[in-house]
Amino acid sequence: MSAPALSRSLVESLVRQTLFTQIGREFQAATQPPTLVVNSSARHMHVTQENLEILFGKGYQLQVHKWLYQEGQFASTATVTLVGPRDRIIPQLRILGPCRNLTQIELAYTDSVYLGLPVPVRSSGDIKGTTGGVVIGPKGVVEMKEGIIRAARHVHMSPKDAAFYGVKAGEYMTMVVEAEKCTTRFDDMLVRVDPTFKLEVHIDTDEANACDLAHARRCELIRNPKA
Repeated sequence: MSAPALSRSLVESLVRQTLFTQIGREFQAATQPPTLVVNSSARHMHVTQENLEILFGKGYQLQVHKWLYQEGQFASTATVTLVGPRDRIIPQLRILGPCRNLTQIELAYTDSVYLGLPVPVRSSGDIKGTTGGVVIGPKGVVEMKEGIIRAARHVHMSPKDAAFYGVKAGEYMTMVVEAEKCTTRFDDMLVRVDPTFKLEVHIDTDEANACDLAHARRCELIRNPKA
């Protein structure tokens, strides 16, 4: 016995129900904030292949110690010693990979005080006129004329994330970190946008300790009215 034919009105009702359900899911996905990851960025070094070979020997290649949150980025097994003008050193300064087209060291403010170095706040790659230093590796020494900075707090975003928040690369946002009796507001959060980026905020260790990031209940990004 063949099944009874569905009425036109029933078919239309089922189609409408399916469409409304799908539209509702898409609307919910579009209006829900993307998952925000906030990480503390410990002091580290980025290096050119040329300087890497001076420090570790000809043909040396960075090896992965730990993969980082952003695709293709990693903490390497290679570490160096940074020497300051007071004959104070920071040993075991880890190099991040892969190699870049410039050599740069990122420190927290307390690191710069300890070393006796004036370290300006700069966005990554903006090293012109910054402090230099001496870096010692197992095979050689690199005397940096410039390139030691305190990295400006920033947020990595994909174009989709940027569209959600209504911001563009180079603009600034505010992040609020809510912890037990320690709610902290970070202004001047630089927006960096690239199709390869996953949504992630980078603050340095001083900032992470100040807001008690390890015990934060909530982190929220807010678009600045002036942006």
